[in-house]
Amino acid sequence: MSEDTTITPLRQPGTILDPLTEIAREGARQMLAAALKAEAANFVAQFADELLPDGRQRIVRHGTGPEREIQTGIGPVPVQRQKVRDRAEGVADEKKIRFTSSILPRWARRSRSLDALLPVLYLRGISTGDFQEALSALLGTDAPNLSPGVITRLTTGWQKDYDRWQRRDLSARRYVYISQLRQIKR
Repeated sequence: MSEDTTITPLRQPGTILDPLTEIAREGARQMLAAALKAEAANFVAQFADELLPDGRQRIVRHGTGPEREIQTGIGPVPVQRQKVRDRAEGVADEKKIRFTSSILPRWARRSRSLDALLPVLYLRGISTGDFQEALSALLGTDAPNLSPGVITRLTTGWQKDYDRWQRRDLSARRYVYISQLRQIKR
């Protein structure tokens, strides 16, 4: 006698299963991959007239880098950096043509919008120790590159910016401010 069973996976504490977010993340991955390929192809096309003595193109696409995850507002999105190669031999390194993506900087681990979100969370009163818990709700439980050490380093940078802002010279500016006077009843 065989028994048919239905196994229902239980949701782990702290995890949120959201099919809509998964669809958005997959769409973002596909769009990002297409944009990175188009950017590399456009760069190679700019140098299509540059030929080697044997007639081959000097600048060619050269595959992709290893896959890595970029933290975004919809969670981690896997990406692969496009590689472009300058095939010219005997050219000094400083004269080689190099490709740098404007969409995906070489060492980026977080999107700029996420970097802008972190100070807002900090300013709203979240202490350094609470960042990991707050961000896991936004980015998933495995939010890499946002360890307490990274958060501390970022907040130190923000504190330096804030201190510099407080000490800025205001002597060349004129400000008007209005004070509300209260009448004292006797």
